[in-house]
Amino acid sequence: MFLIAKEEEIKKGLTTDIYFKRTEEILLKKNINKIVWAEFTTQSIPYEFVVFAGLEECAKLLEGKEIDLWAIKEGTIFKGVDINGIPVPVMAIEGNYVNFAIYETPLLGFICQASGITTKATRFRIASRDAILLSFGIRRMHPAISPFIDYFAYMGGCDGVSSIKGAEVINKNPRGTMPHSLIILLGEENAWLSFDEIIDKDVPRIALIDTYGDEKVTAIKAAEILKNLSGVRLDTPSSRRGDFAKIIKEVRWELDIRGYKDVKIFVSGGLDEDTIPLLYEAGARGFGVGTSLSNAKTIDYAMDIVEVEGKPCAKKGKFGGKKKVFRCKNCLELLVLKYD
Repeated sequence: MFLIAKEEEIKKGLTTDIYFKRTEEILLKKNINKIVWAEFTTQSIPYEFVVFAGLEECAKLLEGKEIDLWAIKEGTIFKGVDINGIPVPVMAIEGNYVNFAIYETPLLGFICQASGITTKATRFRIASRDAILLSFGIRRMHPAISPFIDYFAYMGGCDGVSSIKGAEVINKNPRGTMPHSLIILLGEENAWLSFDEIIDKDVPRIALIDTYGDEKVTAIKAAEILKNLSGVRLDTPSSRRGDFAKIIKEVRWELDIRGYKDVKIFVSGGLDEDTIPLLYEAGARGFGVGTSLSNAKTIDYAMDIVEVEGKPCAKKGKFGGKKKVFRCKNCLELLVLKYD
């Protein structure tokens, strides 16, 4: 058995912190059934903005429970706090606390990681401009969550994803090129030709060109051999890259002067949002992002009870009482007000 929790185990509360289960036990035995309003907010964010995500997963977990779930729209961009510095409630639950106490941990897990991945993908989308952006990060995380990673990478702006299951979830075809293992087993030319011969014609022909030789020489060879070549991919190890942008410029130049201007350059391996603009300027028009996307910084949300039986309350450092969130149609800033 793999070390993963089954869906029914999550719904039973087996992935929660034990003190929530103990709290539930106490409340049940004491017959305490207090109606609360609990809000999900973040006091600090790793970037200048966050994209809220994970709401649908939360709704699935709470389905059938005697509570009301309120939230801003999934995909909403916000800055953590409103124009007055009040933390923005992205989600709120109203109901008998004992009905949802054991779900605080998984609920936070859903939105913290989903928002982190979606936000990072959005930042990659901005950095990549009009280039193709693909999610290649599933190999860095537990395979059980590959659909989760790819779904929220796609939500954030990726054009496609590499995993078969992830692509199924977003109702798209999986995207990818060819691995170094194919080149090593068949040799470069044979690998390219075999791919072209066997793989469905709807799949773009993108040749991997950095396994052994000089990238620009190999790129020219690939363009000459494959008449329907869509692109070439560079995944050169950092130990051999030198000036990666310069390598891309050289490849672009050599392809262009030989009439292969339609052959795009794709790059992958160790990319982040600060490196992509340089590679774009050099001529890259496709980016496969991996570790920095799947291992994106999580958004540090917390759930806090801010009202009990209609009376405002909050632990220190928090803002008590039910709240409403408004967005200005002109400046797009958020405003948090007390709930009347």
